[in-house]
Amino acid sequence: MPSPFIEEIRRDMRLRGYAIKTEKTYLHWIRRYIYFTDRRHPAETGANEVREFLTHLAADKKVAINTQKIALNALVFLYTKFLNIDLGDLNFTLATKQRHLPSVLSPIEVQRVLSHLEGRNKLIIQLLYGSGLRVNEALRLRVNDIDFELMTITVHDGKGRKDRTTLLSTSLITPLKAHIDQALLTLKIDNEKGLGPSLPTALAKKYPNAYRTAGWAYLFPASGYSANPYDGTLCRHHLHDSVVRKFLAIAVRQAGMTRKKISSHTFRHSFATHLLQNGADIRTVQELLGHNDISTTQIYTHILGSHYAGTASPLDRLGSR
Repeated sequence: MPSPFIEEIRRDMRLRGYAIKTEKTYLHWIRRYIYFTDRRHPAETGANEVREFLTHLAADKKVAINTQKIALNALVFLYTKFLNIDLGDLNFTLATKQRHLPSVLSPIEVQRVLSHLEGRNKLIIQLLYGSGLRVNEALRLRVNDIDFELMTITVHDGKGRKDRTTLLSTSLITPLKAHIDQALLTLKIDNEKGLGPSLPTALAKKYPNAYRTAGWAYLFPASGYSANPYDGTLCRHHLHDSVVRKFLAIAVRQAGMTRKKISSHTFRHSFATHLLQNGADIRTVQELLGHNDISTTQIYTHILGSHYAGTASPLDRLGSR
């Protein structure tokens, strides 16, 4: 039986409009923290216990720094937003992580993978590479997020709960319009059954017939119906990211590229790297990717070696001697 306290936190997060994925992640770390403190109520613990837990993750569990940051974010939400308790300066041990350069494909390698995909599957990967989207950003796209006049894609509630716009490749106009027609056909069939796409709770309450509006149709709807996690109503959600992992793995094997680690995120990395390679300004790339800190975007200059611009290897200076 679910803990009443955890369910209360869940309800609070839904009132604040947090994504289901964020909700699950935060609740996971809050549970782990509660078990770490011998199941004491968080109101009875505080900064000292949080500091010990975060240090435990780094020193004993050897988690990556990003994992530790997620745990920290979950506990900051728990205390500052849910319990209204100020944690102050935690001064905990930071997890350490060596910098790993992301895997990037050459334009020819991107084309090799795409050549083993077709239809919907090919379009998803083309959007990841052509617009620098994260996989879930692509799968959550709705018809009204595509602007063929401005040639832009609007990403709503991306990482960090931010909205942004990014490029729409002109080569995708025809296949995207054809795919939208298919998505609207799915919407029509659903509407005839009194069903439609999953919608934000506040929107569904304010506009009860919004599920019939073409603009709210998902570009990549799931094959079946499911219960809306917010209110339990039957609806059609977007495609699950596990579908992308499966068909991409097959395409990579068929392309004979098993020596390189390739995931859906590889195409976002390739988008950024190829833009910089072609002379794009790094701050423009930062904006298109939705990075808060330009240092995150600068990792791609290390892939290019552009931070060594004008520096020649001493071996080259030997000439033919």
